[in-house]
Amino acid sequence: MTVEIKLAGLNARQKVLADIMWSIEEWTDVEQFIATLPKRERAECESIVDLMKMELVESYRKGMGITDTPDANKVIDRFRLTK
Repeated sequence: MTVEIKLAGLNARQKVLADIMWSIEEWTDVEQFIATLPKRERAECESIVDLMKMELVESYRKGMGITDTPDANKVIDRFRLTK
């Protein structure tokens, strides 16, 4: 199953970082990649990974037809506002 996610609001550098991380097959390799970056980019990558996780959950939720989740929506919205 191929999953396509879209992350809105990323700048050009963040898009490049997201594409690089998404193309890496193993999570340990992603972690190693992030560890090589300067502190600012590491923090950006961690935020991007969080956004990717949120969008994956959203895509699966929509794909399964789950729509009545007001409590989950509140948590997701609060998380998005802090990133």
